[in-house]
Amino acid sequence: MTTAEYSQKLDTVVTELKTALQSATSSETVEALKTEYLGKKGSFTLLSKQIKDVDDKKEAGQLLNTTKQTLEDMLATARTTAAKKLAWIDLTMPGKKPEVGHTHPVSQAMEEITHIFEQIGFTRVRYPEVDWDHYVFEALNMPKSHPARDEWETFFVDAPVDNQMGKMVLTTHTSNGQVREMERLNSQPPIRMINIARCYRRQQDATHTQMFHQFEGLVVDKGITIQHLKGTLDYFAEQFYGPGTKSRIRPFHFQFTEPSFEVDFSCQICHGTGYLDDAETQKCRFCKSGWHEVGGAGMVHPNVLKAGGIDPDEYTGFAFGWGIERTYTLKEGLNLDDIRLLYSGDLRFLHQF
Repeated sequence: MTTAEYSQKLDTVVTELKTALQSATSSETVEALKTEYLGKKGSFTLLSKQIKDVDDKKEAGQLLNTTKQTLEDMLATARTTAAKKLAWIDLTMPGKKPEVGHTHPVSQAMEEITHIFEQIGFTRVRYPEVDWDHYVFEALNMPKSHPARDEWETFFVDAPVDNQMGKMVLTTHTSNGQVREMERLNSQPPIRMINIARCYRRQQDATHTQMFHQFEGLVVDKGITIQHLKGTLDYFAEQFYGPGTKSRIRPFHFQFTEPSFEVDFSCQICHGTGYLDDAETQKCRFCKSGWHEVGGAGMVHPNVLKAGGIDPDEYTGFAFGWGIERTYTLKEGLNLDDIRLLYSGDLRFLHQF
């Protein structure tokens, strides 16, 4: 046998083992192949005994040693790979937990606000987000062609006009629920309502979105005064923003409340001082004054009570409401300068909550 013929037979053994190892998925299979090729009756062992028939035994011996080393290296590599595969599919190992989402930050705020007001007897309700002009404007002391309607930047729905209820609109505020709640209770106070819903206005910038959420509080009973309103606002401020937070009301005008107020909460960062240091040299950049404006409130206008079938000479009430996004972004530590981020769908942002 020539050296070339012997070398070809050795190469064939290497090729066959290489092919066999490609389908080896366990350490047991690798060990079986080791026996098949390098065992006492293995392919390589039987071939090594044929060296006596080769004309150049010295060169054949070198080829034999090189081939054996190659076979052993291939088996060692396959053994390591099989061990890794075995570890990967080990059923005793804990599985990878699937990625789980969480409640959107706006929904988290809704749940928290609902819980806060439920503790003092408010009932959570929800009214239409596409409603009649009657409930959105006219029943709230804003008759047709009243200039106050221009402030709301309303979306009107392309739908037939009702002779009594007027046009269909996308609700500009949750106040449409006030008269609806009076009607639901057959105009029989007491009423303690918290209404959370979407609102729509034709505004879009860093502090406004065309769709946003509001919560609306309404209390109607005998002897309700501004002191009850102020106490409720202080209670909410402390519960939502933390102990020590105060509310402030400033005279304003809303068509459906009289008197009307703008509502401010004390800043949580500077604790209402307007400064970040005791020496009052570094102004709070977040609030600049110690207060944050959040929304509106006031005593329910007599005409609104009448629209709900309630006698304003016997009952009084207060109402308040503002945007959930605005309320949430004022929480300490958030300092969001663009509420549109809440609706961006950017997981890098949402994962932080």
